[in-house]
Amino acid sequence: MEKSKFENNFVENLNKNFPRFSKYFEFRLEVFCEFNTLIYEINKCLILELDRAAITLTNHMLERLLKLALIYNEVGIGPIEIDKWSETFEEPNSNYGSIDLGNSIERCKKNGLITDKEKKHLFDTIRVLLRNGFSHADSSNILADLPDETIMYQGSLTNPHAELKEVSINQKTMPTFQAIQMGEFAKNSSYPYFDFVFNLIFKIEKRLKDKFQATE
Repeated sequence: MEKSKFENNFVENLNKNFPRFSKYFEFRLEVFCEFNTLIYEINKCLILELDRAAITLTNHMLERLLKLALIYNEVGIGPIEIDKWSETFEEPNSNYGSIDLGNSIERCKKNGLITDKEKKHLFDTIRVLLRNGFSHADSSNILADLPDETIMYQGSLTNPHAELKEVSINQKTMPTFQAIQMGEFAKNSSYPYFDFVFNLIFKIEKRLKDKFQATE
C-alpha cells in the first residue's frame, strides 16, 4: 500500500474525530501519574479508529489501575524517602502485582476503592466481554446472542444467472464471521469502555486522597 493512502486515512480520521476526543488530552493526575502516556496512546487509537488496539490497551490500563490502587491503599500516597522506596513497595508489589482481574476487583471493593455498581460492571461486563474477548481472544460471550443458524445464499461468479442456493451458517463457529462480528463489537465498544476506565481512574484517585487526608 502506498504511503499516501495511510497519510490520507490518518488525516481524515484526525480531522473527523479530534474534536470529540481532544478533551481526553486535558487532565491532571496526582496519584496515578504513570497513566499519562498510556491515556495519550489510547486516545490516539480512538482518534485513528484503531478500535481493537484501543480496547486491548484499555484492558491493560484497567488491570494496572486496580493493582496500583491496592498497592497505594497499602503504602499510602504521601512522599517517601528515596532510600526507602524499595522496602516500601517490595511486599505490596509482591502481594498484588500478579493477581488476576477478578481478584483485583474483589479486593478493591473490599477496601472501598470501587462501589458495588462499579464492581458489578467490571466483573460481569468488562471482565467477560472486553478483557476475555480481546486480551484472551475469547469471542464466545460476545457472540452468544447470535442465532446458531443464519440463512445465507450462495451464488456463482462464473454463472451469475444460476439460481441462488440457500445455506445455513453458524456465525459463532466460523472464524471469518467471528472476526466480522468482533470488529463491529470493537467499533461500538472502544470509546465507552475507555471513557469508563478514564473516569474510574479519577474516582479511585479521589477515594485514596480522601482516605489518607482523613488520617492525617
